[in-house]
Amino acid sequence: MGILLPEQTVDVPVDWHQALRRYLVVSFLAHLIWEILQLPLYTVWTTGTLAQQTFAVLHCTVGDTMIAGLSMLLALALFARATWPSTGVVRVLVAGLAIGVAYTVYSEWLNVSVRRSWAYSDLMPVVPVLGTGLAPLLQWLVVPTLAQWVAIGRPPWIDHREPQR
Repeated sequence: MGILLPEQTVDVPVDWHQALRRYLVVSFLAHLIWEILQLPLYTVWTTGTLAQQTFAVLHCTVGDTMIAGLSMLLALALFARATWPSTGVVRVLVAGLAIGVAYTVYSEWLNVSVRRSWAYSDLMPVVPVLGTGLAPLLQWLVVPTLAQWVAIGRPPWIDHREPQR
């Protein structure tokens, strides 16, 4: 199946409760994997004990899942149509990504620069103007997109539309 043209349809009926549940489960699992893989980009990788590293991964994964859920709920409340997830998924995805990225920039600044709760290792690429790590920014673009894709059963940029008669 390639890119669908506007007149093509996708028959993937998913109710919003089911989609939201799937989104949260996929989000949790994907954030957990991401946190494990990006651990070497933080100093806890070399300075922390196994217990501290495990706590950091679990703490961040739970926090990421909460942020993802709240970002999705806010995006749904502000931008979803009554027919979501059959239609209007792009608006919800873009709004959710914007909320997640904005929070990430704020949280990374607060925790790295102000509170010094964690620190980047020399391996972390940093976005010049923002001073935010590239990995956390990518995380908030990739994971929510993947989670919404799985949640609604198709790429978020393809709307399900009823066939026109």
